[in-house]
Amino acid sequence: MKLAYWMYAGPAHIGTLRIASSFKNVHAIMHAPLGDDYFVRLVDMRSMLERDRNFTPVTASIVDRHVLARGSREKVVNNICRKDKEENPDLIILTPTCTSSILQEDLSNFVKRASLESTADVLLADVNHYRVNELQASDRTLEQIIAFYLDKAVKDKSIQLEKSIKPSINILGIVSLGFHNQHDLIELKRFCHDLDIEINQIIPENSSVNDLKLLPRAWFNLIPYRETGLMAARFLEKEFNMPYVDIVPIGLSNIKSCVRKIEEILKMYQLNKNYTSYLETQIRHVSQAAWFSRSIDCQNLVGKTAIVFGDATHASAMTKILHENMGIHILWSGTYCIHDAQWFQEEVKGYSDQVIITDDHQLVADLIAKTEPNAIFGTQMERHIGKRLNIPCGVISSPVHIQNFPLSYKPFVGYEGTNQIADLIYNSFTLGMEDHLLDLFGGHDTTDVITNTLSVKNELAWSSEAKQELAKIPGFIRGKVKRNTEKFARDNHYDCIDLQIMYEAKEKISR
Repeated sequence: MKLAYWMYAGPAHIGTLRIASSFKNVHAIMHAPLGDDYFVRLVDMRSMLERDRNFTPVTASIVDRHVLARGSREKVVNNICRKDKEENPDLIILTPTCTSSILQEDLSNFVKRASLESTADVLLADVNHYRVNELQASDRTLEQIIAFYLDKAVKDKSIQLEKSIKPSINILGIVSLGFHNQHDLIELKRFCHDLDIEINQIIPENSSVNDLKLLPRAWFNLIPYRETGLMAARFLEKEFNMPYVDIVPIGLSNIKSCVRKIEEILKMYQLNKNYTSYLETQIRHVSQAAWFSRSIDCQNLVGKTAIVFGDATHASAMTKILHENMGIHILWSGTYCIHDAQWFQEEVKGYSDQVIITDDHQLVADLIAKTEPNAIFGTQMERHIGKRLNIPCGVISSPVHIQNFPLSYKPFVGYEGTNQIADLIYNSFTLGMEDHLLDLFGGHDTTDVITNTLSVKNELAWSSEAKQELAKIPGFIRGKVKRNTEKFARDNHYDCIDLQIMYEAKEKISR
């Protein structure tokens, strides 16, 4: 846990609340002091982003000075019982925040007491709020809920252990507010249909906890995103001998590897499937990315530079796509999923010059400014950084802005996803010419390009003549000229850049 004014992944209780709000008829109680209840205030925002007509099923049990004086047990138990009567949920899950965890209250005892008085199941989120972030907590909470209901089904002998007649899968990890998750789910359904594989359960998105007892019916599990679902898949493999596929089906090479892994699993069930013709058909007739990557337009991208940063799933997949399909030089690839650093390093090995593992957005900003790529592929934060540096950015991972919850169909997984990604890559590079066209046709460019270290405090002054000269330079290279000139000025201890210094810098750099 640390103090920060911006984070790539939120605190642990946000992950738990995202899982709870993804299930159908599950209510979450957040044990929090005033100020920590902001997730509840985001109900309208979540409904807007997800295009959901229902309110987010989260209630804040506020800890104030009056509660602290007499203890919060009575209030928490009353809130759980009240919501049980009002909402009639199947499950109520209690989660503290980082701040309320400091109180060291016996919340497990609160849950036991509330369970005696409520008809719904009551769980305490088994998450260390000091050590894990939003993504880790969502992964653990999903595993905890699945384990609880499967254990319950084993005890009451309602669990379904007999496998389905046809090959079937569970899709684990489609959660509320996920990056393009709703579009990806449609593509995953098409993907499974084309492979003649039935979908047994989709967890947790809009599913009932009462249906979790059906999970063992599936032949195997598919985890489209490593950030949520992997722990549940490992649990199911250990307890019910269910294999899983954790190869991200994003990009042509990953899709092929994913399909081959599915073939291997089906052979374990004595079913020999060969999907070679399916792969060839999809590449020729569905995915336009294969031929587009060999077209003259994309040949112009060969040798261009880029950086990639995001969650482990999307950043690794995008790094491979840029390198393998587009011939783009990856200066560095990184992720803020520090807990998955080893997997990420192995996944992008050989695809980029450098691998960066950090959740410090300021360090990322400085690295982008210093390496000066032709394009950025990252999160909302990298988009902001690109704006300041006049470097185009394609958003490929959470956290994201509202514009990355589109109404139009824009999946990232599957073969249709390859088309969307190809468009994103091509447009991210080519649209940088727009500023130059504005200059040619009497337009204007008000982008204020800054130095090659965004955290630097001592910005250099420019004379009016130097500014006028800089404005004459085409927009698509103006940022680089400015950064190089300022670097030259700093190296030579100049405080103000005039025309003479600009010319000196140009002569020095041209050598």
